[in-house]
Amino acid sequence: MSRNYYLVCYDITEEKRLKKIARIMEDFGVRVLYSVFECRLTAEEFKIMREAVERVIDPLEDKVRYYRLCETCRHPVIHLGYGKHTRLPEEDHLVF
Repeated sequence: MSRNYYLVCYDITEEKRLKKIARIMEDFGVRVLYSVFECRLTAEEFKIMREAVERVIDPLEDKVRYYRLCETCRHPVIHLGYGKHTRLPEEDHLVF
């Protein structure tokens, strides 16, 4: 089963929807910034995640962006600042 890496970024205008989106994303990836997640998903998992997000957002007010990351472009990740650093999700499990 093939998995791809995705970077998911969002800007949700209403707090209730923001919390719902964060809970959905926590089920699929690793939070690397407040509204940015890194995910390693099969095509089916990606579809399920997108459908869950689409059911929650208000498309007239909110924004969600999905970036598929190729193997060579996902490394190296450069970290700046003193905030908590996270790692990309590994082979078959998430690493926090």
